[in-house]
Amino acid sequence: MYVSDLALDDFRSYRHLVVGLEPGISAFIGPNGQGKTNLVEAIAYLSTLSSHRVGADRALVRRADDGEQPGGAVVRAKVVHGERPSVIEIEIIAGRANRARLNRGACRPRDLTGILRTVVFAPEDLALVRDEPGVRRRFLDDLAVMLRPALAGTRLEHDKILAQRASLLRSARAHRGRGSSSMESMMSTLEVWDAQLAAAASRLIAARIEVVRRLRPWVESCYEAVSGNQSEARLAYRSSLLAYEGAIEPEPGTGWDEAATAESGLADAQAVAARLEAAMGGLHEREIERGANLVGAHRDDLSLFLGSLPAKGFASHGEQWSLALALRLASYEMLRHDVDAYGGDGEPVLILDDVFASLDDRRRQALASMVVGAQQVLVTAAVDADVPDGLAGARFRVAGSEVTRD
Repeated sequence: MYVSDLALDDFRSYRHLVVGLEPGISAFIGPNGQGKTNLVEAIAYLSTLSSHRVGADRALVRRADDGEQPGGAVVRAKVVHGERPSVIEIEIIAGRANRARLNRGACRPRDLTGILRTVVFAPEDLALVRDEPGVRRRFLDDLAVMLRPALAGTRLEHDKILAQRASLLRSARAHRGRGSSSMESMMSTLEVWDAQLAAAASRLIAARIEVVRRLRPWVESCYEAVSGNQSEARLAYRSSLLAYEGAIEPEPGTGWDEAATAESGLADAQAVAARLEAAMGGLHEREIERGANLVGAHRDDLSLFLGSLPAKGFASHGEQWSLALALRLASYEMLRHDVDAYGGDGEPVLILDDVFASLDDRRRQALASMVVGAQQVLVTAAVDADVPDGLAGARFRVAGSEVTRD
């Protein structure tokens, strides 16, 4: 799988761009602020329908020189897999629902999921280890959708139900003390939302756990390869590096054994749905008081470990980088070996966004050696020296959101 052509209109800093790409390695070189990351961000957006840099699509629409914002941005690409090229297009419309096209025919945006797979490495990847659970939930959800594109609908349904139930909780809080009939009606409606949220959340949790279990062996092998440090690798191999932590469980403790035990209790989606619904029923008073959903998939986490200790708070800076890189490399390997996708040939496009400048030489060389054989690798760097020698290939210069090939 590779992207052969990319066209942008009013996306980020680009008024208009058309660029041809090839399999193998392509490096986009230029000073910071010239549009390199914007270019690869557009390709990644077509894969996940979200940006790895910002949460709101509005930021992706170019602002004109006079400060006005065009009505929308368009990202279009030709994706080649074997002899089956597909032209996919997304129109990002400020303040309205996005529109999509597949091979020039209108479709829902989520119908594009699965056509292009990408794995993005970026300096922000340290957030997978350091930051709040939402970053890791999104990591799992994006992978789940790439493995099973139909889950895009489940994810969307879950988020809508979550928002609607939260709105009802806030309304119930505002109506407290205004009459029993009004509250009785709201509580009856809340029970309906309990069942719907529990069903959607249990499906999402099951998909995440499938990802974790498929990802786990790849994370362990990739961590050993990228760390290049025997003592660090031995530390990692005392136990697994990751486990799914469901908020429905009691506090699982700090070790991997406890987290793994809790994870095993979440494998049965039907049983989890029943437990979630019961937990919600027991929390109604607290939820109304706070006006927020207090239990469910939106509060879960991916726990990361080094040995018997949680990585967050205990891993060194270098160990955090090794673990973050291992998560991304494992994602690539898992998708590449996905026998259900394209007859077992679902290798994703690799995007290395200014990541080499953030790594020490050992990790730079380890990463380069592991990705050099990928079908398509897109690299961004401020200077040529930031691209390891082993990643020889096409070179593009980016300046002022203009792209030229050497």
